[in-house]
Amino acid sequence: MTVRVAAIDCGTNSIRLLVADVDAERAVLTDVAREMRIVRLGEGVDRTGRLSGAALDRTIAALREYADLIGRLSSAAVRMVATSATRDAENTQEFMDRVKDVLGVAPEVITGDEEAALSFSGATRELAGTGLARVGGCPPPYLVTDIGGGSTEFVLGGPGGVSGTRSVDIGCVRMTERHPHTDPATAAEVAAATADIDGALAVAAASVPVRQARTLVGLAGSVTTVAAIALGLERYDSARIHHSRIPAAQVHEVTCGLLGQTRAQRAAIGAMHPGRVDDIGAGALVLDRIIARFGFTGVLVSEHDILDGIAWSLVR
Repeated sequence: MTVRVAAIDCGTNSIRLLVADVDAERAVLTDVAREMRIVRLGEGVDRTGRLSGAALDRTIAALREYADLIGRLSSAAVRMVATSATRDAENTQEFMDRVKDVLGVAPEVITGDEEAALSFSGATRELAGTGLARVGGCPPPYLVTDIGGGSTEFVLGGPGGVSGTRSVDIGCVRMTERHPHTDPATAAEVAAATADIDGALAVAAASVPVRQARTLVGLAGSVTTVAAIALGLERYDSARIHHSRIPAAQVHEVTCGLLGQTRAQRAAIGAMHPGRVDDIGAGALVLDRIIARFGFTGVLVSEHDILDGIAWSLVR
């Protein structure tokens, strides 16, 4: 039996919607609509501890569009989760009240561990079915890493389930705000950000046995944008990006290129979403340091992530 569901992921940088038809018996999820808006809900939260009025207004405006689409597509069930920025803000209740007024259901402010588990489910559920795990050189256990705006989630697991999770505060927006830089960044500025990231990765590795993983699976916009640049795409193409494998050397090359460019040069990249221009350097650096610190030969890029995990959770 197929059920139509709507999943919303509200992060620090973006708010995204997936409407999908899910057949739990066949373990098949078919997209009906995928939408993304850059709203920067977490703008300034690391400094002020609060969601700003302007950020709330941008997010609610996007949510109104989503609510209209959900209604027109006749979704039977809706679940919205909110992650890092909302967890950290003093005025979370204001956000939740405004969301419920628009959507009809309150958002769930989930923990970093819950976020990681949903991301793992969304990213890996289809790997066995595609044959990648057997033939494509992408065997389990998987280390799924979701580089968000406010935090980065790590989750280790395989076909038998999750064996370890950890969330650390090194998202692309947070790192950009924490380490202001010139245009382009200087070597000293990159070194300071690198040290900050490496410290957080040491914390993650103390909780999750990351070196047990045989495949690194990378999620979210920073990872997919790095993949698009590495693949030489003139414009963003999710079909070509999904399940692409980017070698470590190429990730490093793209990262160095982004960090050495001016804002205008990054904005001119064909595959770059305008909302990622300011933060892509920091996001790429997080991915590059994960690969280097944990000894991976590259990253398997997934377009399926926490959104798909939320959708699957609605039909369990």
